[in-house]
Amino acid sequence: MTDDSDDTTTERILTAGGNVWAVVGLSDNPERAAYRVAAKLQRIGKKVVPVHPKAETVHGEQGYASLAEIPFPVDVVNVFVNSSLAGDVADQAVEIGAQAVWFQLDVIDEAAYDRTRKAGLRMVMDRSAGREITRLGLLD
Repeated sequence: MTDDSDDTTTERILTAGGNVWAVVGLSDNPERAAYRVAAKLQRIGKKVVPVHPKAETVHGEQGYASLAEIPFPVDVVNVFVNSSLAGDVADQAVEIGAQAVWFQLDVIDEAAYDRTRKAGLRMVMDRSAGREITRLGLLD
C-alpha cells in the first residue's frame, strides 16, 4: 500500500474532503457494501451521488450513469468497482475536477494511484470508508 493511504489522509478526506461524494458502483441493493457505506456517509453529513449504469435513485438521491453526467461539482469519488475498472474511474475523477479519490477495500491499482496523485488529488486505496468512519468515531 502506498503511503498516502495513511490515517491523516483518510481522516482529512472524511472530515474536510468536501461534502459531495460520488459513489461509483452504488445501486439500490442493500446487500452490497456500497449501499451500506453510502448510508454511513449520509449519516455524517455527506451528499451521496449514486453512479451506476442503471442511474438508480438510492438513499433518496438521483443516480447518474457516469461521473461526466453529474451536473454539479463532486468533491470525492468513492470507487466500488473491480480493480481492473478502477483506473478509468480515477482518470474520470481527475477530468471532472474532484478533490479526492477513494478506492474501497480490495480495490487496488498502483498506476492509477500514481496518476491521480500526480494530478494533485488526494487518494486512499484499499480502505473501507465505512470502517474508517466508525474507527474515527465520526458517528454518534
